[in-house]
Amino acid sequence: MTDNQQRFISGFDIGRLLRPFAGLAVPAGAVIAALVVGAILLGVFGANPLTGYRELFTGAFGGPDELAATALKSIPLMLVGVGICIAFRTGVINIGGEGQIIMGAILATLVALALPDVPRPILVPLVMIAGGVGGGVWGAIPGALKAYSGVNEILSTIMMNIIAGFFMSFLLEDWLIEPGAIRIQQTKRLTQNADLPILPGGTRLHLGIVVALVVAILAYLLLFRSSLGMRLRAVGHNPHASRASGMKVEMSITQALAFSGACAGIAGAVLVFGSESHRLIGEGGPLAFTQSAGFNGIVTALFGGLHPLFTVLSSYLFGGMLAGGISLQRAVQVPQALVIALNGVVVVFVVGSLKLRTRVQRWAEGDIQMEDRA
Repeated sequence: MTDNQQRFISGFDIGRLLRPFAGLAVPAGAVIAALVVGAILLGVFGANPLTGYRELFTGAFGGPDELAATALKSIPLMLVGVGICIAFRTGVINIGGEGQIIMGAILATLVALALPDVPRPILVPLVMIAGGVGGGVWGAIPGALKAYSGVNEILSTIMMNIIAGFFMSFLLEDWLIEPGAIRIQQTKRLTQNADLPILPGGTRLHLGIVVALVVAILAYLLLFRSSLGMRLRAVGHNPHASRASGMKVEMSITQALAFSGACAGIAGAVLVFGSESHRLIGEGGPLAFTQSAGFNGIVTALFGGLHPLFTVLSSYLFGGMLAGGISLQRAVQVPQALVIALNGVVVVFVVGSLKLRTRVQRWAEGDIQMEDRA
């Protein structure tokens, strides 16, 4: 064997080659396994799984309109998911996306109602910022409770979801309800100056997708290209060592949940000002307004490896499942509950694969081999 061959073999590190893909391979396998289970469920209900999945795919990616519909579905998932990445990287779990979406939507709506005559170039950024502030404040509260009082953030964020939902119902039953004889939980049609502009291309895709992409890029820069992000990730990796080195751990936890909530709050503003009705609607309950993006965004973040940019891709995938699920239901005539169940199966498989993914990533990085040798 020549010297060049020996150098090639000694330098061949399969872990290094697999490392970029280790974070995605396991979730992708989980999705495939979930689709197999979904095919069985479709078969049980007498539907042809191949027809169903074909309609699912074409309904999500079959043409410009379908691609645009998928992108629209992905916007709230992307924004919430990016926020989840920030929180999880800091070692805190944000289950409060639902409430943060609602509070962002409420504050943005109040701004639009208060400033109806402000020109669109000013009002649109203003309502997006208001949404971020509303969600950020709502996220900072459980963050501060966690940091300074030791309150479990999972419980507090869930409770904050409930409070936000009741608060929205309270406002829309009285103070913000549309004047008129029919009492529906909705505001009046908000000023057109706050409408998110439709993008060129002849589809319904609006500026919200650009806002979501910009937020994802900013979150990436925050986490991986700034000293603040370095501190957040250090706290998430080892809070005790971070505190010993002089970092303000409590402040970092509060900041992380505030940033996370701000992303979800912007999603709330997009849901209001990018909707076809252009008003805040509470009819049907909080989940009908948020489209469960506060919970589904957690899955997109986990599927994206808790990386803001990969979460963009995973959000589009899950947006496709939501958009294509409508076509699937229409084509094979299955109950809507079954379509929701199919999405739930994917969620269960992806979340259930997290431990395996962590182990695969550690193997790819060589940590397991080092532990075994120790």
